[in-house]
Amino acid sequence: MFVDKASITVKAGKGGNGAVAFHREKYVAAGGPSGGDGGRGGNIVLKTDTNMSTLMDFRYKRKYIAENGADGAAKTRTGKDGQDLVIKVPNGTIVREKESGAIIIDMSGLESFTLAKGGSGGRGNKHFATPTRQAPRFAKAGLAGQNLEVVLELKLLADVGLVGFPNVGKSTLLSVVSKAHPKIADYHFTTLYPNLGVVYVDEGASFVMADIPGIIEGASDGAGLGHDFLRHIDRCRLIVHVVDISGIEGRDPVADFETINDELQKFNPELASRPQIVAANKCDIVTDDAEAERFREYVESQGYRLFMISAAANTGVKELINAVAAELVKLPPVTVFEPEYVPKEKPTGTPEDLVIQVYDDIWTIEGEWLERLVQNVNFSDHESMMFFDRTLRNSGVYQRLEDMGINEGDTVSIYNLDFEYTR
Repeated sequence: MFVDKASITVKAGKGGNGAVAFHREKYVAAGGPSGGDGGRGGNIVLKTDTNMSTLMDFRYKRKYIAENGADGAAKTRTGKDGQDLVIKVPNGTIVREKESGAIIIDMSGLESFTLAKGGSGGRGNKHFATPTRQAPRFAKAGLAGQNLEVVLELKLLADVGLVGFPNVGKSTLLSVVSKAHPKIADYHFTTLYPNLGVVYVDEGASFVMADIPGIIEGASDGAGLGHDFLRHIDRCRLIVHVVDISGIEGRDPVADFETINDELQKFNPELASRPQIVAANKCDIVTDDAEAERFREYVESQGYRLFMISAAANTGVKELINAVAAELVKLPPVTVFEPEYVPKEKPTGTPEDLVIQVYDDIWTIEGEWLERLVQNVNFSDHESMMFFDRTLRNSGVYQRLEDMGINEGDTVSIYNLDFEYTR
């Protein structure tokens, strides 16, 4: 199954916590703090794999979590960094932020990209020793890693896109000019997914051609298969429009030509203005020469170059390929989409943002600023508790409680910490 769009969640590793430890060695009195720092959390790294041609792997696994950093240890030992998690994607994958749809990165020609960074490790208590605080019993907690929901979208990297109604001979043409082996049969919608082939023109001269299946009237609105696969034409520098002029199916080639161009215009107006060469296929079995001539006159009157070919009989194909190669020399390289996503600044929170609620004589306080403060306090250490009390008082939290009417002896509940309020 060809899968070209997938939604996944990635979470980088959390940084390890700093350690609270003291140097203990025989004959060494008051060795001082020796708590090491926590290790960095693992990153989420995207890496292109040229052997992958679909996003099928992401159909079954949608959550990717990197390893956390290890906590620091005694003797100033730093915790081990979390291992990076490498996610392989096909070349040409566009990564979008799910909520906004903004492009984070286009993995076209890139080897690797760090999608989510791991959190920094917390500092051990060795960093907090001062002449007046020689035995700190607290350390910093590690920071959380980045967490993202992203959409992976595969847009094939092809120089030339073959477009046209089903069963006009696109797959046959691709098989003749390249070593690709697409499914070929005499019925509509034989091709159910895009096929790529490398066309060698001369020594040192080649290009990539893609057979885009399923484009019919209404494709831009979801009819047929075109709604899913029109996106793969986005990068193509040149379009080869294949039209069946044999008349064996009773179709009007002029109407078919206009219909496909109209669908390209509806899907993306820029596509309709892209350079286009017309290949009038199955010319060896034409049933009405006048109809074929009418088609030629119409196409050339619209300013397009037309080549009469028979992909099955390999007639006129070389001339078409030479013209395509000559046209590609004049055109800019395959489009690489520029990043649009601007990471949101992580909210730091302030004491003013705290939410205070009252239930009888119990006062609960919650907020990001307070949560970070609690993580960095050792409640079993008197000095650390005094620091916590002082921070709440200096930041105005106690004043807010008093303004709201707290009474002495009421219970203050801060996450897992409960204490009686005293003035």
